[in-house]
Amino acid sequence: MSVAMENSTSSDPTAIARLGALVEAALQASTGGAIGTDPDLAPFAAALRYPLAAGGKRLRPVLLLATVEGLGGDVQAALPSACALELIHTFSLVHDDLPALDDDSLRRGLPTTHIEFGEDVAVLVGDGLFALAFRLIAEAYETPAEVRLAVLAELARATDGMVRGQYLDLRPVANPDEAWLRKMCGLKTGCLIEAGVTMELALAAADTQTTESYMAFAAELGVGFQIVDDVLDATSTTDTLGKTAGADVANERSTFVTVLGLDEAQAAAERSWQKTEHLLTALPGNPAALAAIAELVYHRDR
Repeated sequence: MSVAMENSTSSDPTAIARLGALVEAALQASTGGAIGTDPDLAPFAAALRYPLAAGGKRLRPVLLLATVEGLGGDVQAALPSACALELIHTFSLVHDDLPALDDDSLRRGLPTTHIEFGEDVAVLVGDGLFALAFRLIAEAYETPAEVRLAVLAELARATDGMVRGQYLDLRPVANPDEAWLRKMCGLKTGCLIEAGVTMELALAAADTQTTESYMAFAAELGVGFQIVDDVLDATSTTDTLGKTAGADVANERSTFVTVLGLDEAQAAAERSWQKTEHLLTALPGNPAALAAIAELVYHRDR
């Protein structure tokens, strides 16, 4: 696809709420039928719905739909991919909260899935969400099979990267530096954020120049998201975050704050924001919705 529109970097303040509403409706519709109505499995269906019903920023699927708008694509046709990406993200959170990993009891202001349903069920909930994500794209029959395959490949690649990043987080090198930290965060956090862009690039069969511009923006946004997250973990409260503040330090995780110090981590977040603003100006099409998402990522309080 060749994008000939002039770039417009003005932010669309309505974009996040508008696209988020589409995601919420599509999640309810797609998971409702797929989870099923077998009475023997009703408790498991409730457990599957639990982490999704907790809400959240829906950043990744909204990012995907914003990329669709930026490239002049069909938002409705992209909804299965957007929902699949959110299911993968939610699966990662359910497993990340387990005692074997971060052992957290609070997520999005609610008890985590394993606290509410038990560790055994929480493992299965993550597995179920993972499988359902790929099913949603595979069964989006109105999209040509070769396009679905390309989108599935992007989602699988991002999921694999996220898992590898989780491993690095659990088994860090001795004395990690900023370069190692950017590598780990680029995988653990960045891969699924980047997928919000790369999955749409696959849907749109974007040309090389468009792909490179959007991928550079997505990569910086992913790292910037984690830098801000690390700063918030060190400076905010549990009530504001909706998850346990200070958990990174308690779990002896390597973060931008623990490696660089708080002042330098805040400075790194500012530098990343400035770079992201610059990259926005290079995006073909109309990135107004993407600009709104970038502002949210860098200026949020949770």
